[in-house]
Amino acid sequence: MTINVFRQAPKRQLLLLLCIFFMQAQLFAQGGAKVTGRVFDAKGDALTGVTVSQADNPQVATVTDINGTYTLQLPTVGVTIRFAYMGFKEKTVRVTKSAVIDVALEENVSALNEVVVVGYGTQKKASVVGAINNLEPSKLNLVSSRSMSNGFAGMVPGIIAVQRSGDPWNNNSDFWIRGISSFAGNTQPLVLIDGIERSINDIDPDEVASFSVLKDAAASAVYGVRGANGVIMVETKRGSIGKPQVSVRFEHALSQPVRIPQYVGSVKYLELVNEMYSQDGMAPYVSEATLRNYRDKTDPELYPDVNWWDVISKDHADNTRATLSVNGGSNVLRYALVAGYYNENGILARDKTKAWDSSLKVDRYTVRSNVDINITSSTILRINIGGYLQSRNAPPGDISDSRAFYNAMRIPPYIHPAIYADGKIPRIINKANPWAALTQRGYERLNHSNVEALTSIEQDLKFVTPGLRLKLTYAFDKFSANSVTRAKNPDYYHPATGRDYEGNLITSIQANGEDFLGYAKDAKWGNQSVYVEATVNYNRTFGSKHAVNGMLLYNHKNFDDGSFLPFRTQGFAGRTSYTYDDRYVAEFNFGYNGSENFAPGKRFGFFPAVAVGWIVTQEKFMQRLTKVLSLLKIRASWGLAGNSNINGRRFAYLSTIANNGEYYFGSDRLLHRLGRAEGDVGVPDLTWEKVTKTNLGFDVGLLANSITLSVDLFKERRSDIFMKRTNVPAEAGFINAAWSNFGKVDNSGVDMSLNFRRRFGKDWEVSALANLTYAHNKIVEIDEADAVKGTYRSKTGKPVSQLFGLVAERLFTKDDFEADGKLKQGIATQRYSAESSLRPGDIKYCDLNNDGEINDLDQTAIGGTIDPQLVYGFGATLRYKMFDFGLFFSGVGKTHRILGGETWLPASSIGAGNIWSNIDSRWTEANPRQDVFWPRMSTTTYKNNEQPSTWWLKDMSFLRLKNIEVGVTLPEQWTHAAKIRECRIFLRGNNILTFSKFKMWDPEIGSNDGLKYPVMKSVSLGVSFNFNN
Repeated sequence: MTINVFRQAPKRQLLLLLCIFFMQAQLFAQGGAKVTGRVFDAKGDALTGVTVSQADNPQVATVTDINGTYTLQLPTVGVTIRFAYMGFKEKTVRVTKSAVIDVALEENVSALNEVVVVGYGTQKKASVVGAINNLEPSKLNLVSSRSMSNGFAGMVPGIIAVQRSGDPWNNNSDFWIRGISSFAGNTQPLVLIDGIERSINDIDPDEVASFSVLKDAAASAVYGVRGANGVIMVETKRGSIGKPQVSVRFEHALSQPVRIPQYVGSVKYLELVNEMYSQDGMAPYVSEATLRNYRDKTDPELYPDVNWWDVISKDHADNTRATLSVNGGSNVLRYALVAGYYNENGILARDKTKAWDSSLKVDRYTVRSNVDINITSSTILRINIGGYLQSRNAPPGDISDSRAFYNAMRIPPYIHPAIYADGKIPRIINKANPWAALTQRGYERLNHSNVEALTSIEQDLKFVTPGLRLKLTYAFDKFSANSVTRAKNPDYYHPATGRDYEGNLITSIQANGEDFLGYAKDAKWGNQSVYVEATVNYNRTFGSKHAVNGMLLYNHKNFDDGSFLPFRTQGFAGRTSYTYDDRYVAEFNFGYNGSENFAPGKRFGFFPAVAVGWIVTQEKFMQRLTKVLSLLKIRASWGLAGNSNINGRRFAYLSTIANNGEYYFGSDRLLHRLGRAEGDVGVPDLTWEKVTKTNLGFDVGLLANSITLSVDLFKERRSDIFMKRTNVPAEAGFINAAWSNFGKVDNSGVDMSLNFRRRFGKDWEVSALANLTYAHNKIVEIDEADAVKGTYRSKTGKPVSQLFGLVAERLFTKDDFEADGKLKQGIATQRYSAESSLRPGDIKYCDLNNDGEINDLDQTAIGGTIDPQLVYGFGATLRYKMFDFGLFFSGVGKTHRILGGETWLPASSIGAGNIWSNIDSRWTEANPRQDVFWPRMSTTTYKNNEQPSTWWLKDMSFLRLKNIEVGVTLPEQWTHAAKIRECRIFLRGNNILTFSKFKMWDPEIGSNDGLKYPVMKSVSLGVSFNFNN
């Protein structure tokens, strides 16, 4: 029995060993490593269908489910797993034990061919058939200025932009998309910040994640009555999955005016006045002895020589900008915070002896916090909070932009100094002391604040069907303004007439002022808006060739600025796009919008647009050319957009009641009643401006898209422009001119961009760009009389805001006058001044209607328009290892001005103002040339030579070196110890050089006489840090 047991033992041991082996194998298989987790994109959206595999054994693999979740059983630890998904960069993770590993994949832009922002959504760039241009957000930081719009000129094709003032508080650029196409309604583009209508100038450039310009109807039709003038879309930065990324940027700039008016000094001024007196047969204005005192500067207080522009301005201004950015998050919560500060001290002077500060300075604090929360695997809550606090310190009254420089022009240099040594302040009656107006009247502090809030919730409806998403948005903004004024007037004295025996100035009081600053505060209603939006998006590809994109939206807006009633709009919008095999694209967009501006039953309008595209390089017959021609895309679109901001009267479909004199009763006329009549006649068929847009575009890429060219040809017809009828006879009985949707304007042109980017080896990289926008409009209907249409006086067929004036033939000569001083027979009478006052050297105008008289009926279209029709820009950037160098030029063309103003003609009235330094280019009896700048001078105000005419018409085209910059990025090994991942130091110049035929002042400013706060040129030093995680 014992023997049998032992004989059976080996069999039992073998069975036991086999059991242990299989158990260990099973335990090994189960215990090697089990990895689970979820896969997201950088925005936190779950990715379905991601391949998760062992890097060295692809057979060990799985894919993520509808919630982005995966589970992978690895045979052993210490291996690497790979995450792969089309359109995203692969990512690998080392596994040392069983764990939960969540992964965020980064988009592979080159494979995805870039995703761009479009109306109410995004699309692949390959499927975009509308005219849309994107600007790299970093380029918005190239200008050292408070207003982001000051960097638009020449940088974005399709945008025409000009900066008309350098005042830190009022230096926002005027800008249009594809020019101006209305002479009555609003012409400004719709600006959307995170989908909400907001100001482009009140955010910091470092807040911007994407910047898109929607130009044609296919791109903007979904905005209906708001999209007629094009759309600028700005998306602010959002958080991404990863450890916190902290960035700091600091920049300080010193600035001076680009160009300021130059005037003659006291001696030259008085010599010219004496010359004028002499030519009019009068005794000299001042004696030679007095002139000698001015030349020798014997007593600067009695014989001053004052350059008032120098007196009221400092040697330089300065500005400072600083921003802090924090970005990071997890698959559950992501955050982005950008806080900014901007300060600018203006060029205007202050009196440092005063306890208070009257200088011009602006401070702005901005903040924006965007948070994304994954409530569930398919639900995302987004919360955006932003806003700014902006303040201006300045002299009382709004005088910093133009009034201060107007005051400086009106006081000749020889009258009086800014202040006498004894502290008395001189002033001429009915004129201001320019220095005292800025520095001695106290100060005013103005505060603007704005709060912007947005909450949205996005629901992935893939459980209904893949690719379907729902988004609900609620936003409100609140703007308010208040001010505190501490003002007073100083004592003013008449200019000194001499000195007494003790050497004291002889003067007398002109006006008594106050000893102490007053106090007043003010608050304005401001404005507030509420916006609600619901959007359904659908994006899906079937069978790898059929890509479908759809969107349906409802929105409602309530805007209250303290008017009698708030402004309310609502509407629907939709888009459907189909792409076949990445070759053929068709798209339909529409907006169905309503506005309370129009009568009930007529408040809604339908605005459709269609577009098609052909990506030629995707065709098989083009494949042999793809090494050279990497992209050829043809786009075409047609559509209708509207403009409900028609200006004129609100609720113009209603008639108004107007006072119409008084009715008296009885012979004593003691009893009377106020008369009533119909004022503005209601327009029952009132509707919005409509614009029909047609666009043909070409996109070309060469050498793997290292060279890209985009060209768009466009034509627009704007109709139903709301305007006052000017051709209605008085017999019709209207008290006020009738309003009607009557005007029409055509607008056409081209915009294009050329880009080059190439890396040479590992150390060199070169990029270059060139942009051009040309837009020409003409009035088709402006309700002109038939007798005027087609004549030299007609505005029909001319551009909007066409300049009109007389045609200057030449200057009169002695041969034009009889011996008695009258004009010879056959020369038209000049009606702007008495004929007896005409002299050789005055401007002779053309009598266009041949009636023998020169008057307003002889005015015709001259030059072009003030606002440019042509804007262009070009530049390049060169990088070598740690160094970079870049420059950018911008220019404008086809822009004109007619010079003139209150004190324009030199000394036209004694003491009227300064005399320009180019006065030597003038007509005199000794120098009777025709190619001079100034006609003859006169001791009296002479209207003939002040008339708007081709004599004063000047071309204001210019080319400006907008930006030049050199930078160095320190090697990471230098900064790693300080936990700094990247550190760049840069030196930048803005507006350093300006090239223009016009030399008297900066041609860009919005002035016909140069009396405006000048545009500034600056040099800045800055540094940016990106800290390690």
